[in-house]
Amino acid sequence: MATLHNIYWWNLENLFDVQNSPRRPDWLQKELKSELKNWDEALLDKKIANLCSVIKKFNQGLGPDILGVCEIENEFVVKKLMDRVGQELNRSYKVLHKDTKDQRGIDISIIYDQDKYHDDGRIFTLEIMKRSYTRDLFQVNLTTTAGNNELILIGNHWPSRLGGKFESEPYRMMVGEILSYWVTRIHEIKLEELGEENPAIIVMGDFNDQPYDRSITNYLNSTSNLERVKNARTPVLFNTMFPFLNGKLGTHVFGNEINILDQFIVSKSLTFESANYPFQFISSKIIDYPELVRGDYNTPIRFSRPSSSDFNSNGFSDHLPIELIIKER
Repeated sequence: MATLHNIYWWNLENLFDVQNSPRRPDWLQKELKSELKNWDEALLDKKIANLCSVIKKFNQGLGPDILGVCEIENEFVVKKLMDRVGQELNRSYKVLHKDTKDQRGIDISIIYDQDKYHDDGRIFTLEIMKRSYTRDLFQVNLTTTAGNNELILIGNHWPSRLGGKFESEPYRMMVGEILSYWVTRIHEIKLEELGEENPAIIVMGDFNDQPYDRSITNYLNSTSNLERVKNARTPVLFNTMFPFLNGKLGTHVFGNEINILDQFIVSKSLTFESANYPFQFISSKIIDYPELVRGDYNTPIRFSRPSSSDFNSNGFSDHLPIELIIKER
């Protein structure tokens, strides 16, 4: 019998630890000083409660099997969130995380249900330099309990559009090129060491570009064309988010501009059925529960900090979560 895997990604927008946390290094405390004003335990708990109320609705109320998140400060806040989700759903989640040198201290974590997977004890990260550090590429390898098959997950949070989309675009092109090489090396290593062709790779994240932008198509080498994915000699990835480019719903809204910045992009072995490939892509979607959005553009409702002029403790994030469902034969 086939097993379904429900995988999610969500930019949690500035899930910081409390104002004077002993877990925060001095350099970051100085960097974030104004942003953390009045960010106390009560507000952190409120944001976590709001996020939890959404996450536990994933997978028709069963919760995520795997969840990737970004814009989180440290492992403590992610564990605080997922311990609450796990308690309310009676699921046991493990958080995989590594602190990075990002200038605002925001990182990526990947969380999984320990009854459905186990990791190999390794976390792979890569620092990418422009004038300063970008957020790391973050890779973990999980093996399924159901079929003992490996899933390779790579979390991303690419350089922002601060300063202008086109002015900042070369930085995202650089990360896309490096990630494409990373994916190629995974293929080569699996073939050299195990004789395994076309490993199951899921690239997920906030790319700060649209699925059709050059950083993702030309440099990451991804496409919506399944024939190109299937027949390419070198790894070409399949971007599952192209169907949502209809201008009606995005993962992020800037003014009246609806963007698909958060994406699931998968490797060849997930794109068609074969006895050689244990996983198959079923569907992806943007999650727009009524409480998450407002207005004509379905703008995500933010949890704004006390330091901002539009303080709101009843929101969630400036991004919507996304879902990927795959089948394991």
